Amino acid sequence: MRDLLRKFRPNPANRFAASVLLVVVVATGYKIMLLAADVFPFNSDEAVVGLMARHILAGKWQVFFYGQAYMGSLDATFVALGFSLFGSQTVIIRVVQIILWSATIITTALLGRMIFNSERIGLIAAIFLAIPTVNTTLYTSISLGGYGEALLIGNLLLISAIKARKSGELKWYGLWGFLAGLGLWAFGITLVFIVPTAILLVITLSKIQSGPQRWRPVVASMLAAGVGGSPLLVWAFQNNVSPLFEELFGSAITGASSTNLIIFLFEHIRNIVLLGSTVIFGLRPPWAVVWLAQPLLSFAFAFWVFVIGYAFLQLKRKDEAMEGRWLLMGASGSLFLGFIFTPFGADPSGRYFLPFVVPMALFAAETIELIRQKASSVVWSRVILGLILVFNFWGTVEAASTRPPGITTQFDSITWLDHSYDSELVKFLTEKGEFRGYSNYWVAYPLAFQSNESLLFVPTLPYHQDFRYTPRDNRYLPYYEQVESSDRIAYISTNHAALNELLREKFSEAEVSWEETQIGNYVIFYNLSEPFRPVGMGELNWAAED
Repeated sequence: MRDLLRKFRPNPANRFAASVLLVVVVATGYKIMLLAADVFPFNSDEAVVGLMARHILAGKWQVFFYGQAYMGSLDATFVALGFSLFGSQTVIIRVVQIILWSATIITTALLGRMIFNSERIGLIAAIFLAIPTVNTTLYTSISLGGYGEALLIGNLLLISAIKARKSGELKWYGLWGFLAGLGLWAFGITLVFIVPTAILLVITLSKIQSGPQRWRPVVASMLAAGVGGSPLLVWAFQNNVSPLFEELFGSAITGASSTNLIIFLFEHIRNIVLLGSTVIFGLRPPWAVVWLAQPLLSFAFAFWVFVIGYAFLQLKRKDEAMEGRWLLMGASGSLFLGFIFTPFGADPSGRYFLPFVVPMALFAAETIELIRQKASSVVWSRVILGLILVFNFWGTVEAASTRPPGITTQFDSITWLDHSYDSELVKFLTEKGEFRGYSNYWVAYPLAFQSNESLLFVPTLPYHQDFRYTPRDNRYLPYYEQVESSDRIAYISTNHAALNELLREKFSEAEVSWEETQIGNYVIFYNLSEPFRPVGMGELNWAAED
């Protein structure tokens, strides 16, 4: 009987695969639960991804995310594939993110096994990612155009570099090159993984005597990088390379920091050390300074400080995991330095901290394994792991239960909209025959997506109370052209009493009659006696059309 049972007992490799698969199932179920509870508002950046996907299916493929040249259209292409199979729905955008996150969890488990030669560390790291902090939950559940792809490509870059280092096989160098090119096009943030892995491969090749054994990997990597990054290379050839560098290094937010170098660095260090760390550890949501799961907050903070300290101490060890640890620390260090020395450091929103997630999970898993070994007890390690997961879950539920805003990508409360009124808004505009007009960024693209692009309201209005506006909000020129050529327009504003009053004043000065109504956060100015248009985007000087 014992021999018969032994036959059905899974071997260690199968047990590891089955355990990781179970973790992925739990992570997927957790995501589905949150999506079913409708805790993620459908905001404009995500709507742009959905609109791009529709346009791709219509044969209008673009190299970059509309209105910027540092994030490729890979995510929109994946979403387009989903739309082609299951229809053009918001949920499909999120399903794509679930698939990407599941692959990231699996590759993290594989990294843990490769680096530390421990299936247990790989599995624990995967568990940390299954129930992550609220910041990680947010940016791996909704789409902003490429964060899910960047994390997965980052993991694959680490894996391929380690494989190339250990085996010396040309295929791993080629895979690394392809992923580096693909990642650089998909999202420039993958540089934080490209840099340390490239350094590892250069060190590896430098130890080989000059000859084919050294140069074949270099040629293979470069050719494969050209293939992976071909959309970016073709675009650069057609449009000049300078816009790519400008966008990649934060031209969109240049001016948000002080021009004084000392103050510039101080502000960025403050942003990542004070504002960033509390988000990374899950102590608060990225959009507000509100402490989460307070009974466990001190424990969670102490745990992560211990993990970071232990990770630095472990860098001194000369064991089989040494190079892997340096790779993980190199990716984290690249992100840290990139944040401090580029304009992106002016924006402490949690999305830029996402690449810390995998290194932290792996270092935390190694710490848990240390506790298990030192305490000679599985119980303590499980209790600590369980408490961190409870803290993450508790914080996420707390954040989700506060509405507005729910779990949101928006950091300015003026942009928090009650999207439960969206269908009523679509119905009202359709019934009144108001299909074209002007609004702000946070209204324009969700409205276009939800109405199947029958309602086009281009974002030429400000949403900030001080009337700040950037023309970058107007991301898709064909929409603007349709609105400009329409002989009937309306206006939609949100949470902006001063703008509403200014619109009324301008209408009256131009002797334009109108009607207005309010639906949730939306104030609609409609049935204008003539098409009244903004003159000078962002300058807020209006005049009636002749």
